[in-house]
Amino acid sequence: MGAILFVTGPARSGKSRWAVTRAREWGPDVVFVATCRPGDPEMDDRIGRHRSERPYWRTIEAPGSVGAALASILPPPSGVVLDCVTLWMSDRLDSTDDQIQAEWGEELGALRRAAWPAVIVGNEVGWAPVPDSVLLRRFRDLNGWLGQRTAEAADEAWLLVAGRPLRIK
Repeated sequence: MGAILFVTGPARSGKSRWAVTRAREWGPDVVFVATCRPGDPEMDDRIGRHRSERPYWRTIEAPGSVGAALASILPPPSGVVLDCVTLWMSDRLDSTDDQIQAEWGEELGALRRAAWPAVIVGNEVGWAPVPDSVLLRRFRDLNGWLGQRTAEAADEAWLLVAGRPLRIK
C-alpha cells in the first residue's frame, strides 16, 4: 500500500517545491497529478511554468476523479505528487459539503491503495480574518476540514512556512 505524505501551508510557502523534492527521492518515474482546470491566462502560464520545472515527469490532468487518474497510470510510477486538494475542492463547490467530503474520502482511499507513495499538497487558507462572504467562509471551512482529514490519513504531515518545513505528524 502507498504511503501518503501531506504538505500544507500558506500561499507561496514552498509546498510544491518541497513535494517535488521529496518525490524525487522515490526514483525517476514520478507522476504529477494536477487537479486544476486550465482556462485563464494566469493559470495557463502557471501550468506551463510548473511543467517546464519537471519535464522528465509525466503529468496527468485530473480535475475530475483522482482515483480514475491513478488507475490509468501505466507503467506504474515510482511515486505521485497530487497538487492540490484546494483546487480539487474548488471545482466541486456546487456540491454539498457532505458530498465533497465523501468524495475526498474516496480519493484518499484510492491513494492509500496505490502501490506507490504519494505527496498530497494542500493549502492553509484560514489564517486570515474571517471572510465577510458566505461563499468564502464555506471555502475556508471546507478546505480546513479536508486538510484535517488528509493529515489524519497521512503517514506524515508537514507544514511549510517561508520555505521551511516543519513536521507536524
